[in-house]
This record gives sequence, C-alpha cells and structure tokens, in this order.
Amino acid sequence: MLLFAHPTPLSLGIGIVVIGAGEFLRLWGVAIAGSETRTTDAVGGTFLITTGPFAHVRNPLYLGNILLYVGVGVMSNALVPWLPLAALVWFLFQYSLIVSLEEEYLVRTFKADFAKYCESVPRFVPRFSKYSVGTHEQPNLDWKRGVVSERRTLQAIACLVVVLGAFWYFRG
Repeated sequence: MLLFAHPTPLSLGIGIVVIGAGEFLRLWGVAIAGSETRTTDAVGGTFLITTGPFAHVRNPLYLGNILLYVGVGVMSNALVPWLPLAALVWFLFQYSLIVSLEEEYLVRTFKADFAKYCESVPRFVPRFSKYSVGTHEQPNLDWKRGVVSERRTLQAIACLVVVLGAFWYFRG
C-alpha cells in the first residue's frame, strides 16, 4: 500500500472518516467485551454479549477491523478501487472462517439464546434497530478499559495517518 500510495486531501479525509468509524466500533465493543476480545487461545467467552454495538451487529470488532483496513486503503489512494476492494474481500473471507468457529462455540454454550440472537442480528452488516431480547447477564461498559486495550491500535492508526500525510505533503 505504501509503495503505491498517492494520497490526496480528499482521500486522506474520507479515509480518516472510515478509520474513525471502524475504530469507534472496535473501541465500543472492547469497552463492553473487555479482554476476552484479545485471546489467541481456544475459542471461548464468558458472556453472550447482546448490548452496545453487539445489539446492532454480531461481530463489531471484525467489522471495525474491516473499516480500518479499507479506510487506510482509501487514505493511501493506492491502486483504487482494487486495493480497498481486495482488502474488503480478503477480510470478509478471513473473518467468515473465524466467525464460523466462534459461532460453533456460542451455539454449544448459549443454545436458544444465541439462535434467537442470530435470527435478529446480522453477522457483518449492522442493523439500525437495537436488539433488546434476552435477560442474560451482560458485562459493564468501561470506556477506560476499552482505551487501554486499544492503545496499540490507536498508536498504529496515528503512525499510518502521519506517514500517509507526509507522503501527500512531500510528494504533492
């Protein structure tokens, strides 16, 4: 992406908006789900989270990642529209595989509650209305915990914005 980067003020602006939306979605999700979103071990989870962004889309962190990568692609203005489209297709494919494993666990663990949730809340495309069915316990929203968890992501975003901004400034 950096090799073919040719950012413009418009691509930088649109990309920053897309990145901002993706990071907000991630931050909101992590502020609710907590450290369980950072596991690299076996698939698992304490809660069937259906509040916050999870009330609108089943996989807000993955959707946030997709928006982040597409936003960086738009910012770079590299090989548009092919690079952002390739990133979108790649991440949809990759996350579909990951989500299928996660959903196997959720079906076994939360049974009818998860089935009802799946019927109402889409996997990757958010719905505007909020899912509000269920009486199961939910973790508390903790923005501070979310920011702490997202600090590396926020640092990476800042670095990319600076680098692509410098490309635009020096390459004109």
